[in-house]
Amino acid sequence: MKKSVFFLPALFAAILCCLIFYFVFGRGDAYAQKAGSGPALVTRTAMTSSVNPHVETPGLGSKFSSAAGRNSGLRRSLPWAFAGKAQTGWQIYVPLISHTIETSSHPDSPQFAAALSIWQGKNGLISDGVLDSDTLQSFVQHWQSQRLGRSGSPGEDRLLAAPITNFYDSTRDAELLHLERETYAAYKQLLAAAAKDLGESIRFTKSGELADGEKLLRIVSAYRSPAYQAALRRREPNAGRGALAKFSTHATGQALDLYVGGEPVSTKDPNRLLQVESPTYKWLVKNANKFGFYNYFYEPWHWEYVPGR
Repeated sequence: MKKSVFFLPALFAAILCCLIFYFVFGRGDAYAQKAGSGPALVTRTAMTSSVNPHVETPGLGSKFSSAAGRNSGLRRSLPWAFAGKAQTGWQIYVPLISHTIETSSHPDSPQFAAALSIWQGKNGLISDGVLDSDTLQSFVQHWQSQRLGRSGSPGEDRLLAAPITNFYDSTRDAELLHLERETYAAYKQLLAAAAKDLGESIRFTKSGELADGEKLLRIVSAYRSPAYQAALRRREPNAGRGALAKFSTHATGQALDLYVGGEPVSTKDPNRLLQVESPTYKWLVKNANKFGFYNYFYEPWHWEYVPGR
């Protein structure tokens, strides 16, 4: 009986000591472990957040680094053909491609390849992030599908004579100052937007008009009647330019050749490369669609007004 009386208080004291030891030392160790595992917790949280595909992430580089390496070579060497003419590489089309796949990453980067793979998958291509001939031809088909697709005349009632101050050539014949009315209105809206964004590279007046002597974004060519186009072909039968096509979209009054730098309408590769690298062309690629204008990919200067796309 005396042993029982002595044992119970001793047991109670032992339990109390254990509880005190746990709360003083055990909880401290637990908090210390949580503090030490802080970075791991942050990493797990980051992994569950949304990921921007255009920001380099650890897994992205390894997955698309091989594709990026191939793109680096193909960008300047890929053999392909357009309109019966041999072409080499796709460097000239980088601004259009980047806009189409919605990326601002360098074309040799894994991020570019990742964005390309998404576009490939949506368009029935092998989504490996490599911009090969099949992918490039798919881009061409996509861009061509955005164009007018017709060359019929709009009728005299839909044409207007624009002020010659809107044109690149201040001596241009009055017969060549016409364009379709809605197209001209959209062009003026495009200029107003460019005045806000391109004030450092293009000179504008305070009212948003192109300044005297400024050539960029002025109209090089607009409406050309079928009769004028035929006469042009007779004068330059071997020119081989799209501008001399038998069925030109310029006959609609909805096609504008805009000055974006270099030689205004030369299809030589060095000239086109110079043009597509200009701030003017890059701005058009990103913004002209908002005003209904779509680029004929092979001619950086050629834009067609296709409202309602």
